[in-house]
Amino acid sequence: MAIKQEANRLKMKYQTTDPYDICTSMDIQVIKRPMGASAQSCKGFFLVSSRCKLIVINSDLPESIQRIIIAHELGHAVLHSDSAISAFHEFAMFEDTNRMDVFAAEFMLSDDEVMESLEMQMDFFQMARCLYVPPELLDFKLRILQRQGIKINAPYIAHGDFLKRDLGQPLN
Repeated sequence: MAIKQEANRLKMKYQTTDPYDICTSMDIQVIKRPMGASAQSCKGFFLVSSRCKLIVINSDLPESIQRIIIAHELGHAVLHSDSAISAFHEFAMFEDTNRMDVFAAEFMLSDDEVMESLEMQMDFFQMARCLYVPPELLDFKLRILQRQGIKINAPYIAHGDFLKRDLGQPLN
């Protein structure tokens, strides 16, 4: 819950939901550099050197993904800026164990806008498009809301073990 509070605190303090604007206000330099578009390419990293904070984002990625990566790296800056460097090499950002991914989901998607989208009864991919996020980030946010005890009737939330089930069995 502290991560959610920190994401909301930043948005309220700087009166914006734009991670680029928040970085500017916090004196965190953001640089975009081409680093490749393969799955193994570095997506971005956060660096602290001589008390100067820097986020480098892979400019070869789509802008919508760059915004998520910058939110992830902003999480490093505000949650543990004592780390000298933190690189985002794999796009494994939707694993449940990563605090920065929780920060990115909480930063990019408010509970209210997600709940409003659910009430509109759009399908999952329409919701993601409407919210301007990749479906995986929406899925991650829905999981966070479920863990907070919010009842969500969303059969499209993927289960981590879906490949383990007998593919001949119907979905539950």
